[in-house]
Amino acid sequence: MTNITKEEKNVTKIGCWAAFWGDTRSAVPQLLREKDLDYLVADYLAEITMALLARARAKDPEAGFVPDAITALQPYLAEIAERGIKIVTNAGALNAAACAAAFEAAVKEAGLDLKVAAVEGDDLLPKIDEIRAAGANDMFTGEALPADPSTMNAYLGARPIATALAAGADIVVTGRCVDAAVVLGPLMHEFGWSDDDFDLLAAGSLAGHIVECGPQCAGGTFTDWSSVPGWEDMGYPIAECEADGTVTISKAPGTGGLITPGTVGEQILYEIGDPGAYVMPDVVCDWRGVKLEQVGPDRVRATGAKGSAATGTYKVTATHQDGYRAVTTALFAGMEAAGRARRAAESIFARSERLLAEKGLEPFRETSLEVVGGGDILGDKSAPDGATEVVVKIGVLHAERAGVEVFSGEYVPTSLVAQGMTGFFAGRPRPAPVFRVIHLLVDKRMAEPRVTLAGEDVALTLSPGDPAVKPGTPVLDEPTKAPPGGTWRVPLKRLAYGRSGDKGNLANIGVIARRPEFASTIAAQVTAERVTNFFAHDLRDDAEVKRWAMPGLDAINIIMTQVLGGTGGTSSLRYDPQAKSYAAMLLTMPIEIDAEVAALLEAAR
Repeated sequence: MTNITKEEKNVTKIGCWAAFWGDTRSAVPQLLREKDLDYLVADYLAEITMALLARARAKDPEAGFVPDAITALQPYLAEIAERGIKIVTNAGALNAAACAAAFEAAVKEAGLDLKVAAVEGDDLLPKIDEIRAAGANDMFTGEALPADPSTMNAYLGARPIATALAAGADIVVTGRCVDAAVVLGPLMHEFGWSDDDFDLLAAGSLAGHIVECGPQCAGGTFTDWSSVPGWEDMGYPIAECEADGTVTISKAPGTGGLITPGTVGEQILYEIGDPGAYVMPDVVCDWRGVKLEQVGPDRVRATGAKGSAATGTYKVTATHQDGYRAVTTALFAGMEAAGRARRAAESIFARSERLLAEKGLEPFRETSLEVVGGGDILGDKSAPDGATEVVVKIGVLHAERAGVEVFSGEYVPTSLVAQGMTGFFAGRPRPAPVFRVIHLLVDKRMAEPRVTLAGEDVALTLSPGDPAVKPGTPVLDEPTKAPPGGTWRVPLKRLAYGRSGDKGNLANIGVIARRPEFASTIAAQVTAERVTNFFAHDLRDDAEVKRWAMPGLDAINIIMTQVLGGTGGTSSLRYDPQAKSYAAMLLTMPIEIDAEVAALLEAAR
């Protein structure tokens, strides 16, 4: 085990400048205001991004990476070089070598001497026959691998990044790696953490998880949105990491946003599933005991992460094109708006189905109708009777582009039939490919990660993980009896913060008590049964709802399966295919409170 003292290496400061492909380019100059910044990192990749880049690479073999990484940094390379700041990003996506070459060209154009490393080996398409023969099926649905996937990439870990930095790289470009690795890799390098320093690896992964979504931990998407200043110049986060695993979260100086235990806590619960067994390539994280402390204005310290041995598998996502879809909206206002909107959408579907049959095309695989403002998003809890302004979202999925084009051609003409239909400024909706996502677990020995620096291979040693590890922790028991009736009833938001997100067809909702005294009331009333009933209009019959306790944060984490209508944002027709609004919806759930809780709420006014 490593024993690095804080005197040998005190604090490593890491700023995250991008959280997805398409993020703002204003974060880099923000973060460069921070003194003693050691690293700039960015997480550009999501499943939908990989699918889009696969289309680009199919047209141009030199494409397949995220060019935004170079354009965002290029104006500041001279300052970055002068200050000795290192760069780590997964913008290499499907073509890390080409991305590294683009960085080298930018460095040369700037007249600088910076070494660029590439981490490759995540692409497992060449191993598809071996993987199929090994019986790898979707880890959630059991679905077999498709015959011709567009991409198949393993989520690599942080050790290759640490190795590249140790070899002298100033810029490290990876393909697909787990999001938090862009932070954990630098920490493994700076502090000399070993592959069996499991608590430290879990702490470094926590730091990466907190900042990987940019300003989401700095007041972005916060439950108490009205208390967050400066949306027009939201601060991007900085993780100040210590050798013992302690991390303090701050943000770029002089920017908007807010760093509190609430904002950071929400991000910790974002899309983590079982909080006692959050599986990373380098470690299985247990964050149930993580505690947060406000240690200054816009400064929150996180401690208490635990870890255990990594599994013997990599998570792998495969994407494949599976038909076409179109999704569009229209506005209706005035009397009986919801009824007119629903009738219009149903007529478009019926007319399109008739025309499909006349053309000898098969029916739509799926249609989707959601009247926003008419009760279809939140269900009957939204009390939509009498709605006088609604937006109708209509979508179709078909095996062929020609089938979707039939729908597209009938959308706008419906405005000649449906009274008051408007808002279709973009004209006909365009057919777009549907990319299904398959989630696999593949033996780590199938992948062959490699590091190159200035065109030369760098020796890389990886931990194989432990094939015997079967991660998982007990779910929170359901109450055996109903809680005693309270005198007052309030929405859950009065007692809790919430954050939600997706993984394929799963929705993850984290609920954090605003005060420790509220935690037992929340656990007793935000039950799996109540959550099931609350989202019954979206859940499939075979869906499951599970809860886990996170006592360190006075929180519960909830997973709902079979709820988002697809295998990810590239295949669903839902208006919210990534569960972004689910926490805000759940926070409307009524909770009964007793006199003690009521007094605390009143005192907080």
